[in-house]
Formats: sequence, structure tokens, C-alpha cells
Amino acid sequence: MTVLIKNGTVIDPANNINTAKDILIIKGIIKSIEPPGKLDTVNLNNPQIIDAKGCIVCPGLIDMHVHFREPGFEYKETIESGCQSAAAGGFTSVAVMPNTNPVNDNRSVTELILSLAKSKGGIKVHPIGAITQGLAGKRLSEMADLRDAGAIAFSDDGCPVMNSELMRRAFEYSKMFNLPLIQHSEMLDLTEGGCMNEGAVSTELGLKGMPTEAEDIMVYRDIALLEKTGGRLHVAHISSGNSVDLVRHAKAKGLPVTCEVAPHHFTLTDEAVRGYDTNTKMSPPLRSNKDIEKIKEGLKDGTIDIIATDHAPHDITDKQVEYQNACFGIVGLETALPLFLKLVDEKILSMSDAIRKLTATPAQIFNLDAGNLSIGKEADVLIFNPDIKYSIDVSKFHSKSKNSPFDGWKVKGKVFHTLARGKIVYTDPDL
Repeated sequence: MTVLIKNGTVIDPANNINTAKDILIIKGIIKSIEPPGKLDTVNLNNPQIIDAKGCIVCPGLIDMHVHFREPGFEYKETIESGCQSAAAGGFTSVAVMPNTNPVNDNRSVTELILSLAKSKGGIKVHPIGAITQGLAGKRLSEMADLRDAGAIAFSDDGCPVMNSELMRRAFEYSKMFNLPLIQHSEMLDLTEGGCMNEGAVSTELGLKGMPTEAEDIMVYRDIALLEKTGGRLHVAHISSGNSVDLVRHAKAKGLPVTCEVAPHHFTLTDEAVRGYDTNTKMSPPLRSNKDIEKIKEGLKDGTIDIIATDHAPHDITDKQVEYQNACFGIVGLETALPLFLKLVDEKILSMSDAIRKLTATPAQIFNLDAGNLSIGKEADVLIFNPDIKYSIDVSKFHSKSKNSPFDGWKVKGKVFHTLARGKIVYTDPDL
């Protein structure tokens, strides 16, 4: 199959491209990128033409932090529905967290995930193996076996590794394998029973708070262990301004630490909890405006390396309960694009820098052959119009779950087409 993408502005940070170009794709591979109109003169075999006028054409987005729930919790999400949601959001590569049932702490679960992704996914799915067996924090998983089966990193996400000696040994394996440990930074003894950020709002609402210090202390501890072992640390969904400062300091010392932020943590504050909407309950929780300002500084100066959604689907029954009893987490794949484009509008990031944090940089951190539009590579491509205005409607989400606090938000920036391996896996139904 031959595809010709015409009349778009190609932004490919990995190759320093930011100009009008046409892209020729043959049998799923990028064959040529030329100035507008030049490929029209090439003898092509009845190509499928995609007119990208007014659109940005960039590498397919990469999300290094999603929960697809399969195996074990298919009523919330499956690999198939998760991949459909990802494609609708412009993502062509995702990394799935191990908190499934059974936990992805052994080769057989990793191989099952890869098999399901191959047969039903449409996009690229990369398993993340558990650091500890059963996410219990007591014994390390068979990390070498997980790596050999296809795991690209290790994490007990949602169940932070509290045992410092165990985390030290995990870092030593991380160094040996050159694969990062992804830590959900939270001191559980400081957050037990908490359901939102600790501060004035939690006091007013009568809800038990989760202090930023719980995140800061864990980030500090892991950086200290990292300095001793020389492993690789990736801080997941950073939410505390002080933690951003800690990562910045560690980077200045040359330590191999990276971090990510989720769109909700640079968009919403704990003020959003005032309506007791359980779709505002997430872990780490929505923080203060002061934290958001520091996060934006971290995005701007490069301290925060990437943007990742922490897509966490939950059934309506998990959320239609009292706030303190609701599950943590929101879906994020289908709202990520308009939310990160707000950073561009606010001049926190240039368009190229924003795209880099969702393409080239995550590919580099996690050693993925993706995130660029290089000739000879598989054609993972996103085509979006940054100026289209619309209202977010969760009823139209491709995810099985609809737990988003952004329902009804007026935003701009819409995915028109997503191509994975040269095949169109999503097209906006309004086109």
C-alpha cells in the first residue's frame, strides 16, 4: 500500500525538521520526505492521498505510562480498547504498567501482553515488568527473564517500593540491564487513608490529605540510592514542585535520572476537588497552584523530560461512591493532545519542544526504535489540526472507561489521522 501525505507542516524534532513537506509511505515504510509538490512528479502506483492542509504532521506520539488492565480487569479496559483509545489520541506507541491480574512479574504475562497487542492492538505496546513479585515489595521479580521476554523497564507503579535495601538491589540490576526503574514516589506511611492534596482545600472539604513531602522524601531517597548504585531512575507522574527541584539538582550532578508529568498535573489544581467529583481523584493527587508553576518551569527548562498520561481507566462503579472510597485515576489518552497544546499557547513550550517530549525523548529514554520520521523507518505518524475548537465529550471516547474530569471542556487541537506502521488506525469521524 502506498500513502502520500501532502500539504502539511512536518515537525520532527529528532531530525530537526519544522517546515512544509510531503511524505511518501510505501508498504508501511517512510520512503521519501520532500518539499511540497515534488513527489507529485514521481511515478506512484495509485497512492492513497491524505491532504494535511492546515495540519501538523509529526511522529506518532509515545506514552510511557498507561494502564490497559488486561489481563484481569477487562471490564475497565482491554489491550484492544486501550489501543483504540491511544490511536484516537494520536499515540502509536505505549508502555503498559504491570499492575494486572496476574501481575506482570514473569515471562508468561509479558508474552501474553505482547501476543494480544500483536493480534488486536494495531499500535505498538511495550510491557513494563514489575520490580517485585506480586508488587508486594518483598522479593525482586525475575528481572532478567522479564527483560528477555520484552519488558522495556521495571516498575511497581501504584505500589512504591518502600524497602530501601530492595530498591538498592533493583538499581544494581537496572545498571546491569541499562533499563530504567520507574518509581511511583510516595511514602505510604505519610499518605495512608489520604485521598487528595493536603492543604487548605482538604481541610475545608473535610478530606484526609496526602502531603507533598510524601513524594519529596521518596524522590530524595531514590536519588541517593541511584548515586550509590549508578542505575537508572525515572520518576513517574511528578506532581510536587519540590520534587522538580530535587530532579533538577540531581541532573546538575550528572546523575542518570529522568522524569515525566501527566497533563492533569499541569492543568488542574486541588481546587477542582471542591465539587467532590471523584474524577478529580488521582494518585499523586492534584496539587496547589504553586506546584503547577514549578512544574511549568521544569517543563520549560528541560528538567521534566517527557509528558505521559498515566491513563488509568475505571468502571463507573469504581467512581460512583463517596470521594474517599473512590478508585484513584483518570483516563488520559484522548485528552492529552489539547492539554499539551495549552502549554504551547501559554508559551511554556514551543510546538517542536512539546512534540519532542511526546516522541523523540521518550524513545531515547526507553531505547525505543520510534519517535521520528526518518527515511527507512516504520511510518508511525500523527496528523492533527492545532486550531480546531471543540468540546470534550467522554461519551465518544474509545476507551471502555469514561472517568475524566475534562468532560465538557472547550479545547482546541484535534487528531485527524493516526498511522501505525503506515496503516491508518484512526481517522476523525467528522472529516
